[in-house]
Amino acid sequence: MGTILNIIAAVHEVGSWLIRVSMLLVIIRRHRPQSALVWLLVIFFSPWVGLALYAFLGSNRLPQKRVDQHKRFLERIDALRGRFNGSPGITRPQLEPAFASTVRLAQRLGHMSVLGGNHAEILCDNDEFLDRIIADIDGATHHVHALYYIYGDDAAGRRFADALIRAERRGVACRLLVDTVGSWGMLTRMAPELARAGVEVFEALPVGFFRRGMARWDLRNHRKLVLIDGQIAFTGSHNMIEPSYGTRTLEWHDLSVRLTGPVVSQLQAVFVADWYFETDDLLEDPAFFPENPARGGIAAQVIPSGPNYPTENYQRLVVAALHGAQKHVTITTPYFVPDESLLSALETAALRGVEVNLIVPQVADQLVVGAAAQAYYEELLNWGVNLYLYQPALVHAKTMAIDDAVAFVGTSNFDIRSFSLNFEINMAFYSAAFAGELRKRHEGYIENSARLALDAWDARPASHRIVQNLAKLFSPLL
Repeated sequence: MGTILNIIAAVHEVGSWLIRVSMLLVIIRRHRPQSALVWLLVIFFSPWVGLALYAFLGSNRLPQKRVDQHKRFLERIDALRGRFNGSPGITRPQLEPAFASTVRLAQRLGHMSVLGGNHAEILCDNDEFLDRIIADIDGATHHVHALYYIYGDDAAGRRFADALIRAERRGVACRLLVDTVGSWGMLTRMAPELARAGVEVFEALPVGFFRRGMARWDLRNHRKLVLIDGQIAFTGSHNMIEPSYGTRTLEWHDLSVRLTGPVVSQLQAVFVADWYFETDDLLEDPAFFPENPARGGIAAQVIPSGPNYPTENYQRLVVAALHGAQKHVTITTPYFVPDESLLSALETAALRGVEVNLIVPQVADQLVVGAAAQAYYEELLNWGVNLYLYQPALVHAKTMAIDDAVAFVGTSNFDIRSFSLNFEINMAFYSAAFAGELRKRHEGYIENSARLALDAWDARPASHRIVQNLAKLFSPLL
């Protein structure tokens, strides 16, 4: 018996060192230094556990099947893409020279042109947001397309489902795509009822041992999008769920936009792509891309991002815009776990004399992510960043306004996960009026926030510092 145990121990030890050496070569080649060091730390301390974790969470690369599918989609969508890229709505917004490169970068990253003639309405109140969507669905005549990361099996989800069922009964084609992980409760209980009513419901990025469609299971479709007749769109931070998200102690405060005008066709293209990836059904009917005449004076642009792009689209755009800031920047995000380039951009802006405001929740709903975010507060405060802790609820809005000239609204948090792992959709608005309106919303957030002072933060208990620094160590994996 002792001999067998000795053999097992020897095999375990040899295997541990083989894992350490082989993964050293693999991880250095695949990852940036910051995340590579964290993975190597985990693997060197516990090789077998680290190897298992890396197998499930170590790569954000898409499997070859998805890569090939993306290429086929781009080839087949060219004709439709030309319809809105060749639109007379294409414009070159008149911006300060510091932001001219931002426009070019956004177009190159997301392959979407800047389109003028749009109207955008900011919606924050959850009831108003849902009322407006349902009213537009009740007026639909051709189709309704919806995509949500979280679709709750609750009163809000039921109201939306009932509107889709009513539309189907009128002969309106309804398609609903929901993320498997974020909407698992709805998929098991509400989706069958919708399917029986004629609504096409599909899972985005299904998971399971025998149907892995991704390199890792926590790559999620984090987008939120509703399109009515290809002429009205809603996108932003609202999920289709009650603002309590099923909790008793927190309420989420969101910010989304209702859009009309040429840019709606770009949002439709994002939905068509996601629908094709999950169903192999390409929605090629020109009726999905109707003519969208000018509805207002806002120049806007869609920036999709995700593992199917060769670079981290939104992260690159945010960093570039921060380097162009001259007067003031305000960011709202529920989760703030920056990479080195974003942290450096914020530092540089503050040191240049730009007023940098960061609005985050006072109470986080995810303890580890919240602790990781808090580990960066001291650096930010030392640089002169104004840090506001929103108190009434969990601020879930994902926005940035710069110099009353450029504004960003979307689904992406300002964290490593959203930048590099999730499928996201964000919008850039090149409009002083829209940026000013967003800034007013930011001022409302600030009025309901407590400004964090450096001396007060320095006085936090040593135990808090230890927890925060440990969480920060693992932030590249969060």
